[in-house]
Amino acid sequence: MLKKIFKHGELTLVAQYKKNQLVQHDLHDLFWECTLTCNAKCKHCGSNAESRKYDNELTTDEIKNAFSQIAKDMEIKNILVNVTGGEPMLRADLCEVMTHAADLGFRWGMTSNGMLFNDENIEQMKKAKLETISISIDGIGKTHDDFRGVAGSYDKILENIGKLKKANFLVHLQVTTIFHKGNLSELEELYEVISKLGVTSWRIGIMDPIGRGKENEDLLLNGTEIKSILDFIKAKNKKEKDKLQIIYACPGFLGLDYEKDVRGYYFYCRTGISVASILYNGDLFVCPNVKRRPELLQGNIRTDNFADVWKNKYQQFRTQERTKCAYCEKCEQWDYCLGGAYHTWDFDANLQKNCPYDMIFKGDKNA
Repeated sequence: MLKKIFKHGELTLVAQYKKNQLVQHDLHDLFWECTLTCNAKCKHCGSNAESRKYDNELTTDEIKNAFSQIAKDMEIKNILVNVTGGEPMLRADLCEVMTHAADLGFRWGMTSNGMLFNDENIEQMKKAKLETISISIDGIGKTHDDFRGVAGSYDKILENIGKLKKANFLVHLQVTTIFHKGNLSELEELYEVISKLGVTSWRIGIMDPIGRGKENEDLLLNGTEIKSILDFIKAKNKKEKDKLQIIYACPGFLGLDYEKDVRGYYFYCRTGISVASILYNGDLFVCPNVKRRPELLQGNIRTDNFADVWKNKYQQFRTQERTKCAYCEKCEQWDYCLGGAYHTWDFDANLQKNCPYDMIFKGDKNA
């Protein structure tokens, strides 16, 4: 397989593309973590979001002004604003802020647990020009409810997806599922349920050892279990190309046997390269799932100009060496992986703590 791809130069081009991106850092995805408050308490939450009110949240005017400044100083036609949380629907001014952003020319999407939609706020989102939404379903019935910590949420989410479909304004309506030991047995059954919802795609991920996931490590999948998911996606996508699109999510390089078949592209972590975020308190950061260490913060939108920060800072994320360690350097996949996902990097031990390639092909849980 390796020789075949090298013969056609494909993998060499992939490696070169990734290295070039470390220099050509055009912003494509800007996350706005609009709140950390959440109405659920999910066992995998990388942000440890809770129902309490968090201090120092950006005000309506502050985030509006931030979007105005970015639109003034940057070329925004290729930037997608990804609204996340916590639960975005708990922010009362969400549609007011995003209507302002859309009027400036931003495109936007949102991730949500899907519990709080109603006819009124769906109409508001339509007027605010919401394009994409990803809603979580993490099992059938009680399996989902227990994982998310909210009784009855599964049925409510199915009802609300129906409302979104009826409103008929979204460019892309996605379901996201995080698999773990407690719901892996429901993979086929979930496929049957989700394929009948009429959504655009199904995004499948695995539980990572970050945030609240570190408190529930007994739920983490091993390499054999991850491989079973990848084989499932590969088979479904090959057999049913014109039906439900199934996409494997972010974490880690999967090796040449899987990358293009389960994602449609070769993975590398774009955090700080073409991905940035404005956190709930205004901090300028990379992917919101990355551990929030002081040395990784790049500024604050209350005091700093985002365009200047994006251009002149973030340099520590734009080097090929950012997630290099003695173990990764010896790996045959290094040129194409570049250390894997930054949000699962162990900064204290200086190693990748969640390498799916190792887990699948070498039988190791961690690098």
